[in-house]
Amino acid sequence: MVQFTLPKNSKMRVGKTWPKPEGATNVRKFQIYRWDPDTGENPRVDTYFVDMDNCGPMILDALIKIKNEIDPTLTFRRSCREGICGSCAMNIDGINTLACIYGLDEVKGDVKIYPLPHMPVVKDLIPDLTHFYAQHASIMPWLETKTNRPRKEWKQSIEDRKKLDGLYECVMCASCSTACPSYWWNADRYLGPAALLHAYRWIIDSRDEATPERLDQLEDPFKLYRCHTIMNCTKTCPKGLNPAKAIAEIKKLMVERVV
Repeated sequence: MVQFTLPKNSKMRVGKTWPKPEGATNVRKFQIYRWDPDTGENPRVDTYFVDMDNCGPMILDALIKIKNEIDPTLTFRRSCREGICGSCAMNIDGINTLACIYGLDEVKGDVKIYPLPHMPVVKDLIPDLTHFYAQHASIMPWLETKTNRPRKEWKQSIEDRKKLDGLYECVMCASCSTACPSYWWNADRYLGPAALLHAYRWIIDSRDEATPERLDQLEDPFKLYRCHTIMNCTKTCPKGLNPAKAIAEIKKLMVERVV
């Protein structure tokens, strides 16, 4: 189940259906959420038809084709097209993922595209991630040290470096946090899977010297413990990471330091 944050006092209205491309024999139907705050109108779902014989294999390819050839007003974020920047995160066929690495062949039937759920919408498929980024900044996503800086670099063993695998690869796309019911209900106080995954990445970094302070900051009924291990975050992560496991490891560290 997903939830979407609509503008206040608004209802979905019937959208525009664009004509099918002339001469196309392999056509795919796309239903895309549209909302422009400057018009003052309610959100709608527009219907587009794409010639699949002249389209790339990914959802993002179809979106770019629609914007370039059918409707230039369609608005979405995108950048790297390699699943690295996290810009094109959206809800595709009921799944939070990255449009650039989600194949059209993974969707059966009509392609339905919405912005990430339970986020204020800036326009069309663009969510407002201001609060999400602020939560990430709050966990101090950088190396904290107290000893004198070495002349070259902070050294780390191969074994300690391997502990960071499955953590540093997060691209901050917000797919996991916006798939989490606890985050839907408590986003003002619960940090969410993405921020907590990054928090654990720095907590276990052998070069970091602020572990007690980091754990103190997370010792809160809402910041950490609103996670109920539903596992939506892990299931939806387009990078195959496991935020739920990282959160569980933080909870274990909390227990171990008071035993």
